[in-house]
Amino acid sequence: MKSPARSLAFFSGETTLNKSEKHSRMTALLERLHGKHNSSRSWQETSKVVRQAMEKRGVINTAGHQLLLNCLETLQRALKVSSLPSMTDRLESIARQNMLGSHLSPSRTECYITSDMFYVEVHLDKAGKLVDVKVAHHGENPVSCPELIQHLRDKHFDEFSKHLKGLVNLYKLPGDNKLKTKMYLALQSLELDLTKMMHMFRIATNANTVETILHGSVGLLTARSGGHLVSLQCYVSPNDIFEEGTGDIDYYLLLYSAVPRTLGVSVSVTVEGTTSVYKLPIAPLITGSHPVDNKGTPSFSSVTNSNCVDLPACFFLKMNRLMPFSLSYIKKMGTTTGIPVLETVPTLSPLYDLIIKSQLHEEGEASSPALAQSMRFYTSLPGQQHCYFLNGDAPVQDGRFLQGAYVSKIPFRHPAQVPALLDIIRHQAAYNTLIGSCVKKTYIKEDTPGLLRFEVCPLTDSSFSVSFQHPVNESLVCVVMEVIDSRQVACKLYKGLSDALICTDDFITKVVQRCMSIPVTMRAIRRKAETIQADTPALSLIAETVEIMVKKNLPPTGSPGYMGMGTGPDGNRSWALCHTWLPVDGNISQSCPATLLKKCVSSAFEVLV
Repeated sequence: MKSPARSLAFFSGETTLNKSEKHSRMTALLERLHGKHNSSRSWQETSKVVRQAMEKRGVINTAGHQLLLNCLETLQRALKVSSLPSMTDRLESIARQNMLGSHLSPSRTECYITSDMFYVEVHLDKAGKLVDVKVAHHGENPVSCPELIQHLRDKHFDEFSKHLKGLVNLYKLPGDNKLKTKMYLALQSLELDLTKMMHMFRIATNANTVETILHGSVGLLTARSGGHLVSLQCYVSPNDIFEEGTGDIDYYLLLYSAVPRTLGVSVSVTVEGTTSVYKLPIAPLITGSHPVDNKGTPSFSSVTNSNCVDLPACFFLKMNRLMPFSLSYIKKMGTTTGIPVLETVPTLSPLYDLIIKSQLHEEGEASSPALAQSMRFYTSLPGQQHCYFLNGDAPVQDGRFLQGAYVSKIPFRHPAQVPALLDIIRHQAAYNTLIGSCVKKTYIKEDTPGLLRFEVCPLTDSSFSVSFQHPVNESLVCVVMEVIDSRQVACKLYKGLSDALICTDDFITKVVQRCMSIPVTMRAIRRKAETIQADTPALSLIAETVEIMVKKNLPPTGSPGYMGMGTGPDGNRSWALCHTWLPVDGNISQSCPATLLKKCVSSAFEVLV
């Protein structure tokens, strides 16, 4: 029997031998690789070998060799397309990636990409140059598609592939081909009605592009093209329509309709399968070409069995990106259509948290959870630096915070429901734009001299307050902003009785509606306050003097009632003071000195400014 020491030596020697053998094998392998490198083929020969391997890929077992197939497709994308064979190879590769069939004509100058419900014709010349691209849906004649033509001419094969994917998704519907055809007819009918609604609005109002987006019954409609669905652009912020980096209005955007699909908030119009059955139109419902009012509102024919059919599907407005909605707005959309917006009970979150995450995603900071949870954001403006605390957990009613959820699509079943849905989307988008204007990835040190601090608190699902220190006094002032709709924001400034005037409510309202930005508005308020103080140095003194007078119930010397001041019908001398010092104009309350102070300061402001 071997001793443990000898056994250990034996195994140690065996391990050393294995390591030596592996090293020698690795050395031999490296020598072979070096030899291959030194005697490598030319690029033309390598390309030929790759093409030959790709031509044989049809016999490969797809299930067992998916990794190899992916590598071959990667090689295909890397090859330069400069001839007819390379172009047809690339088109066939794109078809396979989207699970579509493909075949070539006998002349090999036409490539057909096919499915059960549609096909795409790509016409080439002998040199591989593009001639035309046509799309044909089930039962229709092929129609030339300028967007697809441009993508292939520019060799934008990824964009061409996205269009094919969009066409595939369009027909991801329940049922057989006959049922899918009916659903496609319903979508076509809806598109015709929506297109007519936009044209009727523009003719009735003579609206330009931005006005059509913000006020149009269906926004700005971009027709379906290739795999891109009909798009309705329904909201843009003032920042969207200013040329980037110049601060000038983009007049091209104001006058023409060639705007990017991604600009602002937009929805795509589609049809999708549902578990419930809905009556959907399979023929246009708008009757006549004359609107019923000066806003371009059309008249619709009644829903009957001759123009509508029951289908296990529904129309949807699909958001171009996930958008936070308050719970009340989600319910309002469901009430408008009679269909729940969310199929399951949503997981509710503080609305401000959702707005912050959405804004950071647009800013390219979606991967920064610490920034999203801080609720404290900084903004650097010309001459000012701000810090905003978004207090989204502040209770708004019944001790609950403002709740919301992300919405990706909104179901409906009649074209007449679209204007009301777009108005709700616009309203929420305007609210989100104002709150989101505070969310920036800028960082400023807390001890920065002159840093101005603001707190934003929700009041309702359409209003909020912005609190900050008075620019002159050491008191707290507050601006309440009420988003009436996407086009109107009402603002009200609240301050202490003895605080100097900063600016008027009308001034704040005009600034907000022009910029839709809280930081820009706060900067304007402070600059206005500085201007007023420079022009009216005695304003604070006037306010302080009036406050003292009200406390002592003394009218100013020389006023008509100074010597003969009486009491009011309820024995209150303040009531008489209001009557004798200031003219009675139905806007003056006759019951409290606070109104007197407000009127005095306002009058002094109007006189001096």
